Amino acid sequence: MLKQWVLVVAAVVFLIVLSLSLLPFFVNAETFRPVIESQLSNALGREVTLGRITFEIMAGSLDFEDISIADDPKFSAVPFIQAKKLNVGVEILPIVFHHRAHITKLNIDTPSIQLIQNASGEWNFSSIGANSAQPGATGQSNSVNDLTVEELRITDGSATVSSIPLTNKPFQYTEVNLAVKNFSFLKSAPFDLSAKLPGEGSLKLSGNAGPISRKDTTQTPFQAKLQLREFDPVASGIIDKTKGITMQNDVDAQISSDGTNVTSTGKIKASQLQLVPRGSPAHDPIDIDYTISHNMKSNKCTVSDIAVHTGSVEVHANGSFEFTPQAVMLDLRVSAPNLPIDQLEQLMPVVGIYLPNGSSLQGGTMTANISVSGPATAAILAGPVEIDNTELAGFDLGSKIEGLTSLTGTSGGTQIQVLKANVNSSPQSAQIKDIYGNLPQFGSATGAGTIADTGAINFTLTVKLNSPNRSIPLTITGTEKSPSIKANIGAILK
Repeated sequence: MLKQWVLVVAAVVFLIVLSLSLLPFFVNAETFRPVIESQLSNALGREVTLGRITFEIMAGSLDFEDISIADDPKFSAVPFIQAKKLNVGVEILPIVFHHRAHITKLNIDTPSIQLIQNASGEWNFSSIGANSAQPGATGQSNSVNDLTVEELRITDGSATVSSIPLTNKPFQYTEVNLAVKNFSFLKSAPFDLSAKLPGEGSLKLSGNAGPISRKDTTQTPFQAKLQLREFDPVASGIIDKTKGITMQNDVDAQISSDGTNVTSTGKIKASQLQLVPRGSPAHDPIDIDYTISHNMKSNKCTVSDIAVHTGSVEVHANGSFEFTPQAVMLDLRVSAPNLPIDQLEQLMPVVGIYLPNGSSLQGGTMTANISVSGPATAAILAGPVEIDNTELAGFDLGSKIEGLTSLTGTSGGTQIQVLKANVNSSPQSAQIKDIYGNLPQFGSATGAGTIADTGAINFTLTVKLNSPNRSIPLTITGTEKSPSIKANIGAILK
């Protein structure tokens, strides 16, 4: 008896498999095209066109070739997404017998994606879903409400980010992979996104997003963890290499959005950091902690704190910045109160400040209150700087002044009780005004000068000697690393 039941079950299974195997010969797969095209078009509010179709009934999937999703016509006539292949997982019985597509999986293979932002800050994907079919009086429709997918994937895609009008070189992402579980326009869903950046950089973003805003997809709430590795904004084309800025960043951050405000806290490890053309990269990585928020309506960002770490000290900045089509505009205030100056030396070349060859600052503190304004790649730094109780070791000022032989006592270095000035620095030059220095071995000095983007210096100072009690006009030219100091002998003799 058992053997007979086994034979019956085997026969039934065989008949089912045989029927499923023969079904594609009796089903015209092309009849499913308008069903899938209509459902996807209604859900996205964009025209979706699908090419040749293959029905894999054993796998419960429809394979489409040469698919495209139209862009918002305000942005481009080129499709928003183009791909060679789309795999749609479906429930077999509804689509075979009722021509209703209950989609379980979507996998877009090697798509090309165009991301475009216009001058008002609007993105071409902002309107996705906004023009989808709306529920009728009976509540029945082929609207976005009907589209729920157990698994949505983009595999090995590429994305180009550009602007209208074109202001920068388009940004290219490659090896874009996205996985979304239980995707729905109406609920939050977990996602994982990874991509390769220009140069050697990589991006990973994972978290939860949704429900998707029908008004503007950029207003969709989300929470995510961001990881960037070896991100080089110059190699990526975000910063023009002629601006003299270099950096390679590792970023770990938490990002969240309520649909209007995006907040982010994170840590940046910046290697080879250089911020001005006349500068040079820092030898050691610089650690940066930050807390910022971005209001998407105003497109302005509030900087609660940026803390730059070097050694055991921190330099803090706060304020705001704004994204414009031309540049990121800064309005920041940098505070550096009573910081050990010998630990700040590695930051000086980053902003184009150099000491004379063979010298170093030993001991003492620096206090600065600097405003940073203008375009991020050509910012103006302005404000007072003061150095107290330090020594310029290895620089014999007494022997450096041409035309005077009576000054001695600085062979071990030049003591600086106080040195303060008002600085106004741009990528082209730095203007140093209201200089006052108290050098115990000599006296005091006042004056002003400039530092060119080439490193050339031109200062005019008046030194009031302790003994003899006289004033000596000095000119300082050459470069920061190799200054030429000359006394105006004619003025002394008058």
